[in-house]
Amino acid sequence: MGTEVFHSEVPLTVNGEPCRPTVDHRSTLLDVLREQLGLTGAKKGCDHGQCGACTVLVDGRRANSCLLLAVAHEGADITTVEGLRSADGEGTHPVQRAFLERDAFQCGYCTPGQLCSAVGALAEAEAGHPSHVTAPGTVIGSPAELTREEIRERLSGNLCRCGAYPHIVEAVEDVIR
Repeated sequence: MGTEVFHSEVPLTVNGEPCRPTVDHRSTLLDVLREQLGLTGAKKGCDHGQCGACTVLVDGRRANSCLLLAVAHEGADITTVEGLRSADGEGTHPVQRAFLERDAFQCGYCTPGQLCSAVGALAEAEAGHPSHVTAPGTVIGSPAELTREEIRERLSGNLCRCGAYPHIVEAVEDVIR
């Protein structure tokens, strides 16, 4: 065993396209996306899952791709910021449009993670997943009401050093209204 490095072919669907990258068993999903598949939207910020710059959607749920071993996600459906599209698959995703309209970014480093997180948060709220601030007694499984406090809580895992938070919350509000 010693210094031997193990690799496996891992079937994935990335942004709607099937692929089978051969990955080092120690590689994170973030590294495979960026280095092998050339999808550089998700960023390596802290490399500890604390900043959210690496957020992607895995089987429709938000995930910090810097914490996920790629080899453990065989068959997963991955969506990166490059794969976000409108419902008809042709245009810009409504969240992306709202970010542009609200100027919900400054330097842009965190923006891909913020976008994927917002898309995931909207889907989770629609599916009735509660957050830390969801009112007690709320029926789990019914769509959650997205107040400003609820939006801020659901997006709290994504940091923005430039302080674009108010515009990000407004952009998400625009999408749900």
